Amino acid sequence: MTTTYSPPRPVATPARVAGAIAQLAALGVIGPVVFTILMTLLGLGLGLLPVIGIGLLFLLAFVYVLFALSWLENARIDGLYRFGLPARRPRRSAKPGFGGFLHTIWLQFIDPGMWRAVANGAIATILGWIVLSLVGVTASGVVLAFSPLYAGTADAVRLGSTWIDVSTAWAVPVGIVVSLLALATIVGLAILHGVLARAIMIPSREAVLAEQARQSQAQRAGAVRAADVERTRIERDLHDGVQPRLVSVGMTLGLAQQKIDSDPAAAKELIAEAHTSTKAAITELRQLARGIHTSVLDDRGLDAALSALAARSPVPVVLDVRITERCAPTAEAAAYFVIAEALTNAAKHSRATEARVLVRQREGGVLWARIEDNGIGGAQIIPGGGLDGISNRAIGAGGTFSVDSPIGGPTTVEVSLPCAS
Repeated sequence: MTTTYSPPRPVATPARVAGAIAQLAALGVIGPVVFTILMTLLGLGLGLLPVIGIGLLFLLAFVYVLFALSWLENARIDGLYRFGLPARRPRRSAKPGFGGFLHTIWLQFIDPGMWRAVANGAIATILGWIVLSLVGVTASGVVLAFSPLYAGTADAVRLGSTWIDVSTAWAVPVGIVVSLLALATIVGLAILHGVLARAIMIPSREAVLAEQARQSQAQRAGAVRAADVERTRIERDLHDGVQPRLVSVGMTLGLAQQKIDSDPAAAKELIAEAHTSTKAAITELRQLARGIHTSVLDDRGLDAALSALAARSPVPVVLDVRITERCAPTAEAAAYFVIAEALTNAAKHSRATEARVLVRQREGGVLWARIEDNGIGGAQIIPGGGLDGISNRAIGAGGTFSVDSPIGGPTTVEVSLPCAS
């Protein structure tokens, strides 16, 4: 997905300051518990690492709790200040197998966006603890201001739980001043929280441009790889399917030509055979052309194209498409061919008896699709294979792709594409 640069937004509006105060107070209570859990997982992971690798489980939990914390912090900051932060997404490796799983964990651990969110959460927790303390000071100031009403003949009144004694004559002004200073400090901390959140959570303009350049390079490379895989598939289909059939038609017509005078009946049979083979070749060419480009997608949209695709599928398909408006042709074509290839793989390799296709148009201009089958699973991304073609096509359109296919099934393929690609 494309990263966008958002200009600075005001963080000191009354509603946002009030919301920040409430959230900081909550973080002052919850934050220490969360970070204690994180430190416990890290300590157990490092301490038990030599014990048959048990520590790896705790380190794995540590990484994903970090990600969960960063996701919540990202959502909290964006919900409060409307910075336009993109939703946090787990990083995934394109490598297959267990090595790919370890690489995924490493990519997630070194994700700078995750660590920025965690750092912001830690700072907010500290500020929240201070806010809670200042709330207590504010309450003590209020109590001190009203203390002459119940102090009786006492000469001095103690300020809250401190050791500071205030003369009864000065209790009201001192209590008011303490309360106002504490409240002003709370408001200042709330504003500071917004300023720090903007500085930490929003990447710099240079970082955004660098990320956009990286994404463009990955998108271009994915498009090139997808084109290479598609060209190889077309060459293979022509070489293994249509070409031998046309050669056979030519040979059959040649035999018919030789027999047309000596044995007209045999020649007639040969011509009928060539006619049948020609129709089969035309059908294969039509299917090959449909695999390159489907006209119904342009004419009637993705829903109609997928309905036709599901009707032709040898595996029964439950289709659920909910699209409110048409996306860019690039996004629709990528989604169509991803679904078509996934259904082809389900029919050829997974031994599935049923498949389910879900297509949704999500907020933020995202076209999302999930393809599930009840087959035997075990699908892997192999260079030049069908899943590799799906992945490259999705990346080439500026989207993301993931596959979950444990041994024994089921297999789930998900793709997210920007509608405006």
